[in-house]
Amino acid sequence: MLELTFSADDLAYTRFAISPLWEAVAAARVLKHPAEHPLHRRWAEAVRPRLDGVRLAPLLELIGPRVIAAFACPPPASPAPDLDLELAALRLQPHERVVRDRATLGLPPSSDPQADLDQLADTVAAFWDAALAPYWPRVRTLLDGDILYRARLLASGGAQRLFADLSPGVSWIGDGLRVPRNSPGAVPLDGRGLLLVPSAFTWPKLFSLTAPGWQPLLRYPARGVGTLWERTDRNTPEALARILGRSRARLLTLLDEPASTGDLAVRTGMSPGGTSQHLTALRDAGLVSAHRAGRYVLYARTRIAEALLDPSS
Repeated sequence: MLELTFSADDLAYTRFAISPLWEAVAAARVLKHPAEHPLHRRWAEAVRPRLDGVRLAPLLELIGPRVIAAFACPPPASPAPDLDLELAALRLQPHERVVRDRATLGLPPSSDPQADLDQLADTVAAFWDAALAPYWPRVRTLLDGDILYRARLLASGGAQRLFADLSPGVSWIGDGLRVPRNSPGAVPLDGRGLLLVPSAFTWPKLFSLTAPGWQPLLRYPARGVGTLWERTDRNTPEALARILGRSRARLLTLLDEPASTGDLAVRTGMSPGGTSQHLTALRDAGLVSAHRAGRYVLYARTRIAEALLDPSS
C-alpha cells in the first residue's frame, strides 16, 4: 500500500489534468493485453485492422506486465494539453531517465536515447492518428465529465469525499491517502500537491507515479467508462433536424462510432455522393471531423456535436 501524506499546501496544489499521451500509452496497453480489458473489446476490434501499417514495437516494449516506462508518459504540465505539446515534452525527457527505465523493464541498453525518444514520439503520433483521433471527442467528453463530477465532490465534501470513490482500495485516512500498489511505501507530497488524471483506458487499474522531479500523480478510471463504446439507437432529434435538415441530423446520430462515407451511405440509404456532400457541410460547420485510417477516411462527431446530441448538456 502506498501512503501519500498531505499538508495544507498539498491540498491547495492538488489539481486535475487530461493527458492525450497517457491515453495513447494506456490504449496500446489494452491492445497488448486484450484479455484484461473486456470493456474496450469493441474499440480494439475496430482499430486493429487500421494498425497494419503502424510499427508499434517501440511503444509496446515499454509496457510491462505491471510497470510502464515513466519516461514514455510524463505528467501533463497543463490541465488540458494537446498531443503535440505532450509529444514535445516526451522528446525532451532526460536521457538518464530513458536508460534507467529501460533497465527497470529488463530491456537492452539504449545506444542513442534521443533517437529512441524521437522514434517513440513518432510511433505514438502514428498510433494516435489511426486508433484514437476519431474517438477522441467521445473520450474527451467522458474525461471532462469525470473532472466536473469530482470538482463538485470536492466543493461539497472536501478531500475525503473527493477520494471516496476514486478507485477500489483508495481511502482517505487521517492526513493521507492510501493507494494500492505492489511496491508499498510512504511518500510525503512536500507541498507539491497531487495530480489527478482521469483515464478511459486505465480501467480496471489505477496507476501511480512518484518519481523524483515530477509532481506525484494518480491515473484512475473515469466514471462511465463502461458505457463508452455502447451503441445507442436514438432517434433523430426533431429540433436538430429542423435546423440542420433531417439527412444531416441523421448522419450525426449514426456517428456513435467513426464511419466511412460508404458505410454511412449504406446505413442511411442515401447515395455516396449525397452522403459525402452532407458530411462536407457538417465538417465545414465544425460538427464532424475527418480522419484518415489506412485506405479509408473516417468521420467522427466533434465535441460540439456530442453536446448537441446530449440531452443532459
